[in-house]
Order: sequence, then structure tokens, then C-alpha cells
Amino acid sequence: MAINILDLWDFSQPAQSEERFNSLLSNARPNDQLILKTQIARTYGLRKDFKRAREILTDVLLQLTNASAEAVVRFHLEWGRTLCSTAHAPESMTQIAREEARRHYLKAIDLAKRKQLDYLAIDAMHMMTLVDTEPEDQLKWNQEAIAYMEASTQADSMLWEGSLRNNLGYALNLAGRLDEAMEQFELALAAREKQGKTKPIRIAHWMIAWNLFAMGKIDEALSIQHVLEHEYDAEGERDLYVYEQLELLYRAKGDEEKAEFYAQKHRDAW
Repeated sequence: MAINILDLWDFSQPAQSEERFNSLLSNARPNDQLILKTQIARTYGLRKDFKRAREILTDVLLQLTNASAEAVVRFHLEWGRTLCSTAHAPESMTQIAREEARRHYLKAIDLAKRKQLDYLAIDAMHMMTLVDTEPEDQLKWNQEAIAYMEASTQADSMLWEGSLRNNLGYALNLAGRLDEAMEQFELALAAREKQGKTKPIRIAHWMIAWNLFAMGKIDEALSIQHVLEHEYDAEGERDLYVYEQLELLYRAKGDEEKAEFYAQKHRDAW
């Protein structure tokens, strides 16, 4: 496809992203129209309108017979996301929904690997951690995705490094393997810094501080969270997760006055 899908996305602004995809539909070739429609469906999923997303994807499904491998992979990826994704409330991801999502994600992985669509294969592998939620399964999928990324010769595969390292660090943290988790969080930060986008860099710092807290390194974690607090303050923004961590860190230090100060800031930020 001549159009770079990633260039059109702003995942924090799905409605605006939909407008960009729609603007290209009328002049796109039939196969490219299918690809664009899968992304329009995704914008609805990010807005939690999974019914509308599936309606669009059902229309795509009826036209997949002569479609490219990319269009088919994207169809399965997005249908899986209408069932099991970070946009869903945990209680909505029933076992039936997870199993249907599994079927679509595995189809996406298989076809993407066979057709050397490495970026999409990694995308589908990273979604499997929402289907297989046991810590050992999450570790397995994260490790498999990272190994596949590292073996790929396609440049866009490395765009996944920050997310994958973060996810592996999170899984290792939950498994109590905190030193290994820290290694992954630091690699995630390095990957984010290469990409140079402020928000992901701040999230990477937050994750390092979160892991330091789990390691009992309270003062180090506090230092990072305060830097983040000041950066957000300088931009006139507030971050709930920073305030939440500062409250917990000060409670761990026994400083109830400061803990309550940040608890109130957390409440006010809602």
C-alpha cells in the first residue's frame, strides 16, 4: 500500500484518525479500501463502540475473497480487538470472547508470518497477552514477540521495541522477578528515547519508578515521580498515575501529611 497507515494514526485521537482514513477511501484501490476500513473499525473500538466496529468489519469480510494478505491479517487483528483489548472492561472479556479473539489473533499471526508481514505478526502476538492472562503465558508471548522482532530485517518491526519491553517488564514484575523487570524497563526507556516522543518517554520513566517501589527503593522512585510531576505542572497538565504513586510512596515512608496531599490532588484530577 502506498499509504503509510502508521502515519495516519493518532491513537489518542481516534475520531480525527477516522477522518483521515475516510478522506482517502474514495480514491483508494479496492484492496486499499479494505485496509482503510479495518482501521476505521479500529477507531470505533478505541471509542468503545465495538458494535459499530464489527459492522464495518463484517462489510470487509464479505470482500476478503480476493484481498491481499495484509488486508486479511488486518481484518483478523481488528476483529480480535473488538472482543479482547485494553479498551474493554475486564468483566466484558469473557472466556467465550477470549476464545474467539484467540482464533482471530492466531490466524493473524500465522498468515502474517507466512507472508513476512513482521510488524503485523508482532502486533497480533502482543495482543495475545490479553487472551492468555496467566503470568507464564504472558511471559511466553512477550518473549516470543521480542525474539521475532529482533530476528526481523524489516525496519518497522523495531517500532514495537518500547511497547514489548515495557510489557515484558510488567509481566516479570508480576512474577516477582524485579531485577529482570528493571532491565526490560530500562531497555524500553532507551527505545522510547530513540523515537523521541515525550509521552511514551514519561511512561517509561513512570514504569521504572513503579518497579523501584516494588524493589523497596522508595527514595529513588520518589525522585522520578517528582520529576514527572514537575514536567506535567510546567505544561499545565495533571497525571493521575503520578499522584497515585506519590501518595503510596509517602505512605510507605510514613509521611501521612504528604500522602494525603497527593491523595487530594489525585481526587481533584478526576
